[in-house]
Amino acid sequence: MIVSTTPSIEGREIREYKGVVAGEAILGSHVFRDLFAGIRDIVGGRSGSYEKSLREARAIALREVMEEAEKLGGNAVVGIDIDYEVIGEKGSMMMVSVSGTAVTLA
Repeated sequence: MIVSTTPSIEGREIREYKGVVAGEAILGSHVFRDLFAGIRDIVGGRSGSYEKSLREARAIALREVMEEAEKLGGNAVVGIDIDYEVIGEKGSMMMVSVSGTAVTLA
């Protein structure tokens, strides 16, 4: 399945728009607690474990978008938007949300 942040796929015609698709993944409070407790992970101002958690959450949300598009009969998702939001009491969780438009490419 092709996924793109652009509204079209170069060299391919959009035959049919199937609808908006979305996926979410939430990182729980234990992630933040573990990260702050493990400051030793930080190298050069970056936290490897935090970045890994965000990558995994983004992959989950993207996978959900592709699965939803497939259920609608699409073979691509265009206009992908990825958002990160702190949620929960005292900002204890982070949500990664992905949305886009499922389409059928010719």
